[in-house]
Amino acid sequence: MAAATPGQLRIAVIGAGTISQSVHLPSIRRAGLELVCVCDLSPTRAAEVAAAHGVRSSSDPAEVFAATDVDAVLIATPGSHARLALAAIRAGKHVLVEKPVALTVREIDELERAAAEHGMTVQVGYMKMYDPLTAAAAAEIAALNDTRLVRITVSHPADEPQVAHLRMTPPPRDADPAEIAAAEAYEADRAVEALGAEAGPELLRYYAGVLNGSVIHEFSLLRGLGLALPESWTATVFPRLDGPEPACLLAEAAVGDARYVLSWNWLPEYPEYEEELAVLASNGRIAFHLARPYLLEARSSLRVQSHAGSQRKDTLVSDTDETGFLRQLDAFRRSVQDGEPVLSTLAGAKEDVRQVQSLAAAIAASLGVSLTVETAR
Repeated sequence: MAAATPGQLRIAVIGAGTISQSVHLPSIRRAGLELVCVCDLSPTRAAEVAAAHGVRSSSDPAEVFAATDVDAVLIATPGSHARLALAAIRAGKHVLVEKPVALTVREIDELERAAAEHGMTVQVGYMKMYDPLTAAAAAEIAALNDTRLVRITVSHPADEPQVAHLRMTPPPRDADPAEIAAAEAYEADRAVEALGAEAGPELLRYYAGVLNGSVIHEFSLLRGLGLALPESWTATVFPRLDGPEPACLLAEAAVGDARYVLSWNWLPEYPEYEEELAVLASNGRIAFHLARPYLLEARSSLRVQSHAGSQRKDTLVSDTDETGFLRQLDAFRRSVQDGEPVLSTLAGAKEDVRQVQSLAAAIAASLGVSLTVETAR
């Protein structure tokens, strides 16, 4: 293994799946951190990925949390990350945790208390908040007058076309089935805690999967752009919630005189992931196209159209040197080592969970089911 550079933050990656292999691991050294270990429930995958980066492997997160040469962990396992994040904090590790942090506000409250008690930095993996163009987009939005519409449109293909370029071998089947079953059972229980058993199995799976696994990103993006989050939503899913594929989502809300429209579309044969946030106001509009995941070279673009007297400004910004993934790692390092404030906080993640629970209640209402979600009890 390569010798450590004095002063480098030593980090282990927990979860060696697609997001870690495609962007996290290649970005760690570029952000000035030292990778020391790769951990995955599959010993074979952990060993293969770790060997490719010249570090040791593990299949036991507890072993990583106990290691004296690990200062911080990046948690990128499937599903909810609350249990692993809490264990890492209690073991004295700083944590960069992928979304969803947790499925309940209660769990995030517990993480906040633990981080304060142990003096650990916790940053949520909302890379869209760290995109190089997010601050520019926020400034342009702040300059708009009388916002009429905020529209988010997501085109979500199946995983295969998004990750084909990685040429990854199928994951080995040597993970401990008991560990996988325990994680799945914990997540199922937390979904019930969030929505109540009356939500039914289909909506509970949609809440844990689509809403917390993908749609939750949009609320962190709204916050990063300085846009207020709605108090409540109306929403429908189509063609059906209990179908063989994830249902599409159409949601609407009002914030003052502005209307928000959120459209999440499952398009399995679509060639690539696309996401656009558009803001229409009386004196202009912006279109923010977010970079596609799983591509190190992908960049976002921002188109601004406005009027200043008789001048019309029409700009396209697309060339930047860094990605949101790289910038969030660098920000994490600076928060831990230099004490800089964390941008993507646990407090913000709680607001996002509240939004997701509001969406779930709105979907249930459209299906004739009344829910009393966790945040309304």
